[in-house]
Amino acid sequence: MSDVRQEEDWLIDDTAQPAMAGAQLERSWKVLIIDDEQDVHLVTQMALRNLKFRGRALEMLSAYSASAGFELLQQHPDAAIALLDVVMETDDAGLRLVQRIRQELNNQLVRIVLRTGQPGQAPEQRVIVEYDINDYKAKTELTTQKLFTTVIASLRTYESLLTIENSRQGLGKILEGAANLYQCHSLQDFASGVLAQISAILNVGADGVLCAQQRDRDNSLQRHLIAGTGQYAGLIADGNMTDSHALAPLMQRAFAGRRSFFEHPYDVLYISAQKQHEFVILFSPPWPLAEYQKDLLNVFCNRIAAALDNLYLYQQLKASHEATVVALADLAEYRDETTGNHILRVQRMTDAVAHRLRASGHFPGDLNESFLSMVGTAAILHDVGKVATPDHILLKPGKHDSEERSIMQQHAASGQTILARAATMVDGDSYLSYGAQIAGGHHEHYDGGGYPLGLCGDAIPLAAKIVAVVDVFDALVHRRPYKEPWPINEALTYIRDRAGSQFDPYVVKAFLDVVAKDPSDWIDLNGL
Repeated sequence: MSDVRQEEDWLIDDTAQPAMAGAQLERSWKVLIIDDEQDVHLVTQMALRNLKFRGRALEMLSAYSASAGFELLQQHPDAAIALLDVVMETDDAGLRLVQRIRQELNNQLVRIVLRTGQPGQAPEQRVIVEYDINDYKAKTELTTQKLFTTVIASLRTYESLLTIENSRQGLGKILEGAANLYQCHSLQDFASGVLAQISAILNVGADGVLCAQQRDRDNSLQRHLIAGTGQYAGLIADGNMTDSHALAPLMQRAFAGRRSFFEHPYDVLYISAQKQHEFVILFSPPWPLAEYQKDLLNVFCNRIAAALDNLYLYQQLKASHEATVVALADLAEYRDETTGNHILRVQRMTDAVAHRLRASGHFPGDLNESFLSMVGTAAILHDVGKVATPDHILLKPGKHDSEERSIMQQHAASGQTILARAATMVDGDSYLSYGAQIAGGHHEHYDGGGYPLGLCGDAIPLAAKIVAVVDVFDALVHRRPYKEPWPINEALTYIRDRAGSQFDPYVVKAFLDVVAKDPSDWIDLNGL
């Protein structure tokens, strides 16, 4: 065998693709021996026992019938070669197995070498034309040297086909993954999606971490860990990437050089986006990457950069919308100095109550991601209709008479009209559409005793139900022109006692759960 190895070394050429050699070092080539003769298995194993290709040894698996061979291929779809006898259970058992492999298993990659001891029963020309095989040998002519040559040639072909197929699948995953990333609206979700896609592209588990770098207003560089998987998941709790961190030198090298590099066990991808945003992805696959995998990841990085730019533009647009909402609410509250922070407190508490409601499992049809992301900011607009309320009524110290109260109550309908009209200019849910629901419904009562429409129960939008509780509580515990602040316990009792009458009981429960943790956290001491 050593003489054969020396004669055939040129066939193997382990240095032709060093990256692939490293990538496959930890794995073996699976060779299936499917033959009903025990001696054939022993001789084949003996002849090939020391063979290596691209640094990988052979793993030889045996089956002694066509049916057993089919089951073996089902269990090992990554088999590289099948050395297949023609005559086993029947005279054409091997040929029928070839058809099953290609048609039933849809395995087009495994290289099938037919070996027959009775060539007359399966004429070579007919078999090669009619069956999807890759070689045909009579057992009598298949010497150790020729078997060695046949296996090496088959492995080289399998390797090339596998690279092409993996590249095709990888590109498909890139296109699909990039499309999904375009739907991410937060950097954390985006980063987690990127790490998941890298593992999918490589088709292996790959522990990784994504780090962002950006200059602050003072031009100092700041790095932040955004997402991590596997062994790096625990790093995200710290958030900041300090220079003392074990991975910091690798991150710094990628940021400084503005380039990716692949140096197993750590591979690092560099991505540049708009507005001096830079990202580095560090991951550690189980083995060094093949060249085609590096190429796929470089393509993926280009797609990621475009998706990051899209995310940045989305966040800027979202920030602009939020700023517009805040400005509109500030305009409505401008005349009332005592409610300056009221809208911000309502925003924060509304958001907290909405998330608590979802955690409790109530209102699953309403509490979607769109609702949760917008309801807090939309709550800022709850009193926007007060722009139409005269100053002598809005700012009157003491209680309103019946006529003044009637005029004051018109702010709910006015706010809903203003916001609903503006919402028609935006497709789907928006701050304006939720704001219209809140403005018009936050004075409605659960039992139907509120205004302006006397709605009750489920007819009142959920966003309005939440703000109804939050708005009343905040008004009770803070100073108003017509009242002094209430003690917190009295305000909570007021809310609790009106569950099921003025307020939705589920919303009240969620509200009490939120406030009970630290009631003082929801109080502006300067506004008492």
